[in-house]
Amino acid sequence: MRAARLTQWRAPLELVEVETPDVPEGGVLLRVLACGICRSDWHVWTGADPDVVLPHIPGHEYCGEVVAVGDGVTRWRPGDRVIAPFILACGRCPDCAAGHQTVCARQVLPGFTQAGSFAEMVAVPFADTNLTPLPEGLDPAIAAAMGCRVTTAYHALTGRAAVRAGEWVAVFGAGGVGLSALLLARALGARVVMVDVVPEKLATARDLGASGVVNAAEADPVAAIRDLTGGGADVAIEALGLPETTANALRCLRKLGRMVQVGMPAGAHFTMPVPMDAVYGGQLALFGTRGMPAWRYPSLLSLIAATDLDLSPLVTRRVALSDATAELAVFDGPAPPGVAVITDFQS
Repeated sequence: MRAARLTQWRAPLELVEVETPDVPEGGVLLRVLACGICRSDWHVWTGADPDVVLPHIPGHEYCGEVVAVGDGVTRWRPGDRVIAPFILACGRCPDCAAGHQTVCARQVLPGFTQAGSFAEMVAVPFADTNLTPLPEGLDPAIAAAMGCRVTTAYHALTGRAAVRAGEWVAVFGAGGVGLSALLLARALGARVVMVDVVPEKLATARDLGASGVVNAAEADPVAAIRDLTGGGADVAIEALGLPETTANALRCLRKLGRMVQVGMPAGAHFTMPVPMDAVYGGQLALFGTRGMPAWRYPSLLSLIAATDLDLSPLVTRRVALSDATAELAVFDGPAPPGVAVITDFQS
């Protein structure tokens, strides 16, 4: 099969022919229909993710068609089109039984701990636990984002912060997960302030319904959010994984506010200073989040259907496998609005 393989940190991905993955016991082999290119893939490309061993095929945000099923699989057959969370939980351990699949000790992460979906095929273990049917009529390029950015934002808003209608949500970072948080928070009835330093991204956020936008390169975002919301946000979503935005996300909250760390701390930012005075004085709640348990897909899909939520504005670039390196390099600086999705695996 054709794949884009990383052999050196920050080097161009090699377009190579590699062996098709074996079908895992209890798992399936998917023909990849679409695969997003995410900031987390950039962390892989730069060598900031300690789980990755070279040579490696990145890619973790995918949807696909089942081409083969392994022993023990009961829910799926060849021809089924499916979506999957990027954290593939075992479904059998105590954490999985309690519904906490994202902390499963046996979890497998294509694109990180095994070969990923920058390829024509990807192996997906624990298929009966993790896969969900691709809704009929949903564009695979949009569905790919439901493997990471959309699902991560949804779980941050609902599974961690428990956002309520009428609340103010401040989102730091108007990239793929930030824009997903904007669209989903609005669908939940919340009002959203978006913070970024790229005017084009803020313009996109305003077009998508943000109640306010703040250019942090031109204004103090904490003061601006407090002014826009009449005293501070109820919930803050940090979608970049940077010390400055993490601190500002906490400081912009009103008392008893909730902040969710969505951005991945990596490289030089594994450890960050936290304004504990704000946490203490404001009696704030600070949550970490990573992905979404697969059992929550029905509620997400129900929200999308019930509100007629259009996620298509997220996908602004449909690219070929050969474009993956250039799209990864975009994350070295301020990236353009929207996300890039690989839809052509032949060129």
